[in-house]
Amino acid sequence: MAELRRDPISGRWVVIATERGARPRDFHVPGRGKRSSGFCPFCEGNEDRTPPEIAAIRRPGSAPNTPGWRVRVVENKYPALQMTDPAPAPADPFYESLPGRGTHEVIIESPRHLISPTEMSPADFRLVVQTYWERERKLTEQEGLSYVLIFKNVGEAAGASVEHTHSQVIGLPVMPKRVEEELRSSRSFEKGGGRCLFCDVVDHELAEGSRVVLECDHFVAFCPFAARFPFEMCIAPKAHGSRFCELPRERIPHLAVLVQELIARLEVCLEKPPYNYLIHTGPVSDPDRACFHWHIELIPRVTRLAGFEWGTGCYINPMAPERAAQYLRDVPDLQVADIMTSAPVL
Repeated sequence: MAELRRDPISGRWVVIATERGARPRDFHVPGRGKRSSGFCPFCEGNEDRTPPEIAAIRRPGSAPNTPGWRVRVVENKYPALQMTDPAPAPADPFYESLPGRGTHEVIIESPRHLISPTEMSPADFRLVVQTYWERERKLTEQEGLSYVLIFKNVGEAAGASVEHTHSQVIGLPVMPKRVEEELRSSRSFEKGGGRCLFCDVVDHELAEGSRVVLECDHFVAFCPFAARFPFEMCIAPKAHGSRFCELPRERIPHLAVLVQELIARLEVCLEKPPYNYLIHTGPVSDPDRACFHWHIELIPRVTRLAGFEWGTGCYINPMAPERAAQYLRDVPDLQVADIMTSAPVL
């Protein structure tokens, strides 16, 4: 029997329609396609085919824009926003508009032609998460930016136009609607009871347990109560923190291991689906940002939006999150270990 569930963070309603799908293999997963063997501008040795690097983690003695790097950050060759964009012509007084000023960076995660973080050693993926942390810290100091979004697309169906494993960082001059909704709910909840809404969600999920996939000392991953998509996961710090870049640096390795294992379990369970993950962090300068609780959303692309979703803003999820979490927990640890220990350290 179908059930309507309301997400306490966004206020969004979701239809959990369990009759539509029962097992992971019941979903049509488009896959990532055949691994390319052609030219790749992100591979080591092709540094002159990308914009100049903004930052990099390099081996000692190697020079910028040459081989010898482990993680490399460059401006997107086709940026959605640029700090150099000129002001637009006078706006229509009826419609609000702003110059498209912002930043758009690409984090190239490995000099080797890899597709997924599960093909990287834990030590190398830790450097990727460290780079996320460093770029957010740097961009929050950039004048004119209101929000910094870090996200990753894996597979063509998830929006990846380049196969080589990479993430993107966009600095926006405005607050995204999704973040505004989460901030509004957090602000209202805190004023009503002096607590963080997301902290209460985390505490409830840990106590209830059926939707928890993995946890460690500092983080927990769970399938949200009102998950929009099958096998959607949320990764959150157990301790309150409003911005990802304020995470104590010594906890980055713990987060990297957890994220990498979650991806491994997802890839075993759904046979390497396309997916997105994104870091929802607190805004740069909002005075109420302290009530926000940063988190990561991990979304496999195994269903498609259609007329109902576009027309209502609601989602139909054919997999109960409790069942999805059970499938992910049941992935044999040996299979996860084989995936995560097979990649050599660079």
